[in-house]
Amino acid sequence: MDTDTSDTRAIFEWLKEHRISEVECLVPDMTGNARGKFIPAHQFLTLGHPKLPESIMVQTVTGEYSDEHWEFVEPTDADMILQPDRSTLRVVPWAREPTAQIIHDCFKANGERHPLSTRNVLRNVLDLYEAQGLQPVVAPEVEFYLVAKNTDPDYELMPPKGRSGRRESARLSYSIDAVAEFEDFVEDMYEYADAQKLQVDTLIHENGAAQMEINFVHGDAMSLADQVFVFKRTVREAAHKYGMYATFMAKPMQREPGSAMHIHQSVVRRDTGENIFADADGKHTPAFMSYIAGLQRYTPELISLYLPNVNSYRRLAPDIAAPINLNWGYDNRTTAFRVPHAEPDATRVENRFPGADANPYLAIAATLASGYLGMQQGLTPTPPHHGTANEEDVEVARTLEEGLRNLHNTPELQDIFGELFLRAYAAVKLDEFEEFNRVISSWEREHLLLQV
Repeated sequence: MDTDTSDTRAIFEWLKEHRISEVECLVPDMTGNARGKFIPAHQFLTLGHPKLPESIMVQTVTGEYSDEHWEFVEPTDADMILQPDRSTLRVVPWAREPTAQIIHDCFKANGERHPLSTRNVLRNVLDLYEAQGLQPVVAPEVEFYLVAKNTDPDYELMPPKGRSGRRESARLSYSIDAVAEFEDFVEDMYEYADAQKLQVDTLIHENGAAQMEINFVHGDAMSLADQVFVFKRTVREAAHKYGMYATFMAKPMQREPGSAMHIHQSVVRRDTGENIFADADGKHTPAFMSYIAGLQRYTPELISLYLPNVNSYRRLAPDIAAPINLNWGYDNRTTAFRVPHAEPDATRVENRFPGADANPYLAIAATLASGYLGMQQGLTPTPPHHGTANEEDVEVARTLEEGLRNLHNTPELQDIFGELFLRAYAAVKLDEFEEFNRVISSWEREHLLLQV
């Protein structure tokens, strides 16, 4: 667990070079949001390892604790020991004072990886690939909405006004002019991303009003999870600067499509970089077919890691460009698992289930674990789907409660994710579902008050 001396020295030199006065010590929580501490730079490397109470890892999105809280943490609410990951050291470009941010790994007092850390969950999955001499390669595509500031949750969200002074009212997929409406925001977002060395690629206007999508350059799975984690903070900060909100809610507006975090993925040999999904002739390999079969087999158990909130399941409805069953197909965007046309060394599959609201560490861990188990077990996928998959039957959960039912019932998934983590995750999310389920909606009052 001890930080390598060379890492400590490199961090110290970086802080000194950038004249950093304060350090944000960050830990991704279960929702994928940042928890941590602000520490003066001159104290950061002299105080030893920072600490945080482990109970923050089992809080609901509302800040509450589940009734089973003490089953997952020590009765004393013990501290987690934090270790900085030098590769995540970045400036905070929106801070008024020179500030650094660095993501930390979480450990127990005995030096073991903390089982409730979502970053450790992904690391455990990556260890399985490394033991086989393999390395996953991923490329997330993250969608989000810009919305007008709204401080009253009883009012529906609406698109913000662009530089023309008007709000979008039409579907403008891939529109250049629609993006230009928010040119200043886009320029600052890219400048912030560049300052933090985030490997963002293309920006497009998506189908919804003021909905955008950023594609990341493919690369190491942990690095990309870290980048998505940082990117969400970055977009929110850039939006605040221009009097808007940026939201990664899966379905923020009733009449607009949802926001996803599609994950492209392939697997290469660590020693040669060879893509194991295509052979020398460019044909898809048995390993690739088994990987897809693994996604089909384990998605029903792991869907709550892709769709972690009560709002997430509003995305999964027929005819709104989100998957509702487990079909796969070639260059078919109506399927859950799409295989794009590509050169052999770029052969990959796109998992279209994860929402933009997903914790990137858990969503990437879930999809990679599914593919890994598919390859290990030599599973066979269904035939590729032709035609429109969302005209077929719904095969997946449509509520958070349903999605959680089988989360910790599969031994091989318990081995990978940890039995404690899966129980804790289910308890936290079920508490969120029950709290949401107590809210009586306006639809119920309108249609049931006097009609039933």
